[in-house]
Amino acid sequence: QVQLVESGGGLVQAGGSLRLSCAASGRTLSSYTTGWFRQAPGKEREFVAAIMWVGDSTYYADSVKGRFTISRDNAKNTVYLQINSLKPEDTAIYYCAAEFGYLRTYYSPNTYGYWGQGTQVTVSS
Repeated sequence: QVQLVESGGGLVQAGGSLRLSCAASGRTLSSYTTGWFRQAPGKEREFVAAIMWVGDSTYYADSVKGRFTISRDNAKNTVYLQINSLKPEDTAIYYCAAEFGYLRTYYSPNTYGYWGQGTQVTVSS
């Protein structure tokens, strides 16, 4: 079992930045593929970014490429999502998720078995 806790969300003006954290306990995140997803009101949960369990390969949704960066600190057992150049359409609850090993379908929320409680990101125009 792995427990995930997100933090770092908040209210920010358009063009600003935030760094979201996903702290894990119970297992070592380096053995898990970790993803970030987001869900806006009235919309389905969508893939944002993922970092693979080995090799640290990263993947991003087209809508966030060049603005978001996912990274992992193995010493802190934490995955981060650096969000720059925020836009109002980035407003959502951001969730981190994890699953053991390699995930071919890293972009599908159904692939992940472990989820955090989410952190709210609100971007004002």
